[in-house]
Amino acid sequence: MKLCQRLALSSTLAGLSAAVILQNSSQLKESYDFIVVGAGPGGATTANRLTESSNVNVLLLEAGGANDGELAIDVPQLCVTLTPNTAWDWNFTTVPQEGLNGRTPSFPRGIGLGGTSAVNCLVYTRGTRSDIDAWAALTGDDAWGWDGMLPYFMKSEKFNFPVDGHNITGQYLPEVHGFDGLIGVSVPGAARAIDDRVMAVTAELPDEFPFQIDMNSGEHLGVGWAQALVDSGVRSSSKAYLAPDYLARPNLDVLLYARVARVVGSDEDALDLRGVEFQDGVDGELRNLTAGKEVILSAGAVHTPVILMHSGIGDAEVLTPLEIPVLLDNPSVGQNLTDHVGCSITYEVNSNKTLDNIWRDDSLMDSLIAQWKANKTGLLVDTSENHIAWLRLPEDDPIWENTTDPASGPTTAHFEFLFQNGVYPTQDSGNYFNLPVGAVSPASRGFITINSSDPFAAPLIDPRLLSAPIDLYMVRQGIRTGQRFVAAQAWDGYFVRPLVDLETDEQIDDYIRENTVSFFHPVATAAMSPADAAWGVVGPDLLVKGTTGLRVVDASVVPRLPAAHTSAAVYGVAEKAADIIKAAYPELFASAAQA
Repeated sequence: MKLCQRLALSSTLAGLSAAVILQNSSQLKESYDFIVVGAGPGGATTANRLTESSNVNVLLLEAGGANDGELAIDVPQLCVTLTPNTAWDWNFTTVPQEGLNGRTPSFPRGIGLGGTSAVNCLVYTRGTRSDIDAWAALTGDDAWGWDGMLPYFMKSEKFNFPVDGHNITGQYLPEVHGFDGLIGVSVPGAARAIDDRVMAVTAELPDEFPFQIDMNSGEHLGVGWAQALVDSGVRSSSKAYLAPDYLARPNLDVLLYARVARVVGSDEDALDLRGVEFQDGVDGELRNLTAGKEVILSAGAVHTPVILMHSGIGDAEVLTPLEIPVLLDNPSVGQNLTDHVGCSITYEVNSNKTLDNIWRDDSLMDSLIAQWKANKTGLLVDTSENHIAWLRLPEDDPIWENTTDPASGPTTAHFEFLFQNGVYPTQDSGNYFNLPVGAVSPASRGFITINSSDPFAAPLIDPRLLSAPIDLYMVRQGIRTGQRFVAAQAWDGYFVRPLVDLETDEQIDDYIRENTVSFFHPVATAAMSPADAAWGVVGPDLLVKGTTGLRVVDASVVPRLPAAHTSAAVYGVAEKAADIIKAAYPELFASAAQA
């Protein structure tokens, strides 16, 4: 039986978390101050923080379901089974990618409470100081720099100690972490057989592979312990902001299966966009609601620009042929799509202590699931890797003679490694070491657009992966660097053979083009820019330029992709956004009772 089928059978389908999670629009209140679209890291965080004030009523609209009681979601190690082609994924693919020999790779996006934070592979990284300072430079607002954002990263975070109880001194820096937030973050809670070997390489080859004690300190170069979105052995997603205590607030309603088609203006002012049109999941009818104060789009880097375009906000040259009335001609909508890309190199190993065993041994998997259910311990409590490396091309690399460095600064990585003790899907026999190599400071830029007036038609997603030659070069040199890593003496006798021989540049480049995938970290499709700039979609206050009553809080506003997995960035943006919104309505928030 396939693993996903077995997990579905073994899941205990929990009931909805509270009565205020609604599935029928007839249950809605007559009015709401704020309507938030999307229950991922942006929307769930914002809805939670706004309803801290008992003076405010908030409706959170989510296109999917509750995602309750799903083992595949809750068990960290099972993250690799969640996408693509599942009920928890929108199951998008890109348009044919020229840089990938015309392939159309999956472009995973989560649906349901938690959004993509419910289906990602849990890595928690913030990026470097220079990554986040670049946001300040691009927006003209220093508050969006590292010093301004670090308190918000920490506010969202609940650093918790690993479930195996081991001493984590020397594995992280407590002073850069938050312990009182809602999103669980932890170092690994189960040792892997390769851990000592990975760490031994940092001692053997410290010039190329130095040890990094905490990749979330603002400096990340080197090899260090992975930090993952795990709370006491369980996935921590944005559903933490919708826990029962918060859903019990009388001023927060959550409507499931409500897919937003567009935002709409008032009769008096077409650009006063405090209305939403959404499809009711019960009867499929389109319904309209108007917020008293604002609509907050948190539909993510794909759906937010799509909703804007179907609302008449976008490039007139795209909208007019589709007979979508143009409210605001803004060619920036959907542009500047940036994503991480990469591929894996895999080795057969001389060991039987890899995770391959659990993927093909049903009885072993069943026993590990039983252990996890009983006490949230064992091999399933972590994500796919216990260590991560962030590395740069040499400063004297010949590539720099004719190419501008795309990284945000000299202490920001060009590529990352994820050290995986096994591969999924695994082979029928044997044991393996897998090394995903990702270009994390890409120069390629793409776009998201529409080709139909149907608001629910699939968008056209073109990240233009590897369209910039430097991106291909970074992945190639990353693979060569990975080959040097596994050639260290610390691995003597461990590797049997690579599954694919990669020696020449031509062999490596061909392999990359045939195997590279999106790391599904898209940003910048409704990017922030200075308030008076002609480019960009939102200002530093996250209000959509040229409109009133419409704000965006999700990955689409991030103006530059950090060299990091992006959940941390969006939680930080949303925490800051909540404070921006509260400051805009002092009559609602200044002296309100806190829920």
